[in-house]
Amino acid sequence: MYQSNPTDDVPPGANGHHYLHLNGHKKPAITSTQELALQRDLDAKLRSPEFLREFELDLPEVDRSRIESAVDEILEAVGEDPAREGLQKTPHRVAKAYDELLSGYRTDPAALINGAIFHVEFDDMVIVHDIEYSSLCEHHMLPFLGHAHVAYIPNDRVIGLSKIPRIVDMFSRRLQVQERMTRQIAHFLWEVLQPQGVIVAVDGEHMCSKMRGVEKCHSGMTTTAALGNFKTDRELRREFMDHLTRERKQR
Repeated sequence: MYQSNPTDDVPPGANGHHYLHLNGHKKPAITSTQELALQRDLDAKLRSPEFLREFELDLPEVDRSRIESAVDEILEAVGEDPAREGLQKTPHRVAKAYDELLSGYRTDPAALINGAIFHVEFDDMVIVHDIEYSSLCEHHMLPFLGHAHVAYIPNDRVIGLSKIPRIVDMFSRRLQVQERMTRQIAHFLWEVLQPQGVIVAVDGEHMCSKMRGVEKCHSGMTTTAALGNFKTDRELRREFMDHLTRERKQR
């Protein structure tokens, strides 16, 4: 498996090329000028109104004052006294919490990627597993949380390792359903990397079914989204799922 650290910048060579280290060998890739042009094109794409709208990244800032007023109303509606000790700062705290928990709507995808796309002659599977996430169910506004697992087959481009968990955060920190979140992560990586294939599996535990309703504390949910050769190649999907099965047994 490819063991290079994709979070590190590859230093430019003396001839103006960037060098990629594969199996201990140094191979020339694209020139610095070409790389900068590709990065500018990607940044423009990621900040285009169409792209932001497609991935719901164009929502306005959270109005904390309105949230505080709404929480105050809720406290009164359930029979509580918003002025009592212990609740006086609750509306402010809730508004701040929602601002953090829903920050994915206002993430700048170009700033998130920050140029961490590297050109590498590598066409085997890259897997990043057990990415912790937490989200809010859009039906009850209760948390669901778990782990996301991402794999892709590069098409001469890889992404910095730290960026994949950040992408998961971008789509989990919003009002969500697990199925859509899974699909959005996969499609975003597809658009950014243009890989041969990408697959995302998400395990989730939903408080809306553990704390209310059926109250089944040990139930979980797994969703998958596959694109490219992961969608068409059954053996490739099986290899990915077998890897996840082994990792889950080791938890």
